[in-house]
Amino acid sequence: MPTIDTSDERVAAAIAEQQELRARVRLHDDYSELQLVAGVDAGFEADGTLIRAAVVVVRLPDLAPVDYALVRQPVTFPYVPGLLAFREAPAIIAAIRQLRTTPDLIICDGHGIAHPRRCGIACHIGVLLDLPAIGCAKQRLIGRFTEPLPERGDRSPLYDGDDLIGWVVRTRATARPVFISPGHRVSLERAPDLVMACTTRFRLPEPTRLAHRLASHDDAPLTSDSPPLL
Repeated sequence: MPTIDTSDERVAAAIAEQQELRARVRLHDDYSELQLVAGVDAGFEADGTLIRAAVVVVRLPDLAPVDYALVRQPVTFPYVPGLLAFREAPAIIAAIRQLRTTPDLIICDGHGIAHPRRCGIACHIGVLLDLPAIGCAKQRLIGRFTEPLPERGDRSPLYDGDDLIGWVVRTRATARPVFISPGHRVSLERAPDLVMACTTRFRLPEPTRLAHRLASHDDAPLTSDSPPLL
């Protein structure tokens, strides 16, 4: 993907907006009963000029898909490390707004506060929509950790300096761990438990796994073994 100099005025404006959004992040559990969990992900069309954002809503506790939306939009922001949200969030938010249901929680394929400015894409989307949100990323962005034990559910803390910024969680036995951090209206303590409640036999939580499939392939079924969406 193309990169640009961080002195670009768009980057400076985005960093300023990110700092403002960070001030609005709330890291305490602020939700009632969780019944509907949305997973979001985004991909790009072959030439890289079009973003394809998907959201899939599943029902707790059986994780059956009940709603989804898919949006294609032109890419309007360049690839800049640490500013992923400005590239992907507009299309993801547009997809969420097309849902027939309102999710109680959003799980993003990306980071929450485990971010250099403590405002990853889960914070960005959570604050703008004022919905509880969690980041569940496949790779570390920042921080240090000790590898968790190999059993499903094992976790270790993720630190940046002296700050606890998330958890490194083994969602599937012996598989590579994921990096979980709260984005908005979810506490550090509860974030990994909520993700694990949405995880089955796969490494990724079911909502974001299904969103990834939808964002990647037009004709991909949401699951290989479940009925079509209601």
